[in-house]
Amino acid sequence: MPATARGASRPSRRALDAVLLLDKPRGPSSNDALQRVRRALNAAKAGHGGTLDPLADGLLPIAFGEATKFLHDMLDADKTYEAELLLGVATEGADAEGAVLARRPLLPAGTPGEPDAVGPRDDAAIAAACAAFVGAIEQVPPMQSALKHRGRPLYAYAREGTDVERAPRRVVVHAIELLAVDRADPAFPRVRLRVHVGKGTYVRALVRDVGDRLGCGATLTALRRTRVGLLAVDDAVPLAQLEAEPAPGRERWLRPVDTLLGSLPRVDVGPSVASRFAHGQRVVLEPAARHGLLGLAGGPVRVYDGQRLVGTAEFVPPGLLAPRRVLAGSHAAPRPG
Repeated sequence: MPATARGASRPSRRALDAVLLLDKPRGPSSNDALQRVRRALNAAKAGHGGTLDPLADGLLPIAFGEATKFLHDMLDADKTYEAELLLGVATEGADAEGAVLARRPLLPAGTPGEPDAVGPRDDAAIAAACAAFVGAIEQVPPMQSALKHRGRPLYAYAREGTDVERAPRRVVVHAIELLAVDRADPAFPRVRLRVHVGKGTYVRALVRDVGDRLGCGATLTALRRTRVGLLAVDDAVPLAQLEAEPAPGRERWLRPVDTLLGSLPRVDVGPSVASRFAHGQRVVLEPAARHGLLGLAGGPVRVYDGQRLVGTAEFVPPGLLAPRRVLAGSHAAPRPG
């Protein structure tokens, strides 16, 4: 963006209340991508739903204005990734950008000139090693994570070459699917996986642990996020395409605020209940409004007054709504098209 002349005011950014699904490219950080989207749409307030490393590409939900209130739900959502890993190589940080710590070619033990080689690993052995990490597991976060230690993110220590002791964290891996094994170089095969994980799971740590289990080491060479909750990268716009479009055409990629809330049950209330709810008051649902919640044991729901999203609430059976996040004004947001 051109520099602003001294004394001249910067053009004001506009207020948007919407969501954009971005297909982030490999290279820029999530914040870099966010700022480029803000400039492309001249948006005042925006945030993203879950960091993707510069090494990674794929789905990055971007929220504007009032929609940023619901980004926390994205952080808690399940996520799906497609990962490529290189077997036989272990690196700092378990990715291709880290320094190589060890090389253990997958050749028959005792191969001349390869004293550190380990025995061959067929597809079944690789799949079995992956399956060992499905379920609730203990995982040591990588140093390249944004977790804080004494007020600083771990990646800041990693950049200084300082290793910090990390306690294991309990995470959930729902599924790991072996997609392909490329043995163009049989000593160092490349493996493609699809992994479906719960919140707080680090794929690079999963790759590291699979490599350790196989006894040869593994490093992450590519990572693409394909889903966040119910949102899919197939519905996202690539950053380069968004920036290349004429400014008016970029509007078609904007989605309603409630795009981020599709996994929550819906509750419809009338204007008087919606008014009290919007002022932060707990409300008791009429019998007709409770019908869609029959059998629900409680938990978060999204609340509407007609087509207007009012906010989210904690539903307490049989009919109490306790406000969680309340929107300002009407948000029957624009549909793309």
